[in-house]
Amino acid sequence: MSEKDLNLDQMDRQIIDALQKNGRESYKSIAQKLGVSDGTVRLRTERMIRSGYLRISASVNPMFFEDGLTATVGVSLEGRANAEIMRAIAALDGVQSVANVSGRFDLLVEIHVSSRNDLRRFLVDDLSALGGIQNTETFLYLETIDKWVRQRSEGTE
Repeated sequence: MSEKDLNLDQMDRQIIDALQKNGRESYKSIAQKLGVSDGTVRLRTERMIRSGYLRISASVNPMFFEDGLTATVGVSLEGRANAEIMRAIAALDGVQSVANVSGRFDLLVEIHVSSRNDLRRFLVDDLSALGGIQNTETFLYLETIDKWVRQRSEGTE
């Protein structure tokens, strides 16, 4: 389904708003607040999920445990950024997202790792093993407000 096939109306936006506040809220509860049937909420939610527009997931506060590290890594490539290198980086342990950007770097990679050793492994071992990386610059998050990340369990990549 393309962007042209998905037209969001006010009802869709209200459903999204409710799910962003509480992704576990029941369709029935949302429907009662919006004055529609729970089937309407379910069908609209499923349509947005199928289209690739909406994903409902659990996120964790990366600052909850003091030993976790969250960072953005600016990556300069020897060649052009492409989907292949982006997918390879996205598959590395700890990667939250990879963005092809304009500006000083070719890519911005957001990571969340459990320790300094994991950060070293990511920067020195994992990224360099991919090849084509010219240089990196790492920005460690010292504090955040309303920042949430996916927790990747070991062995479930």
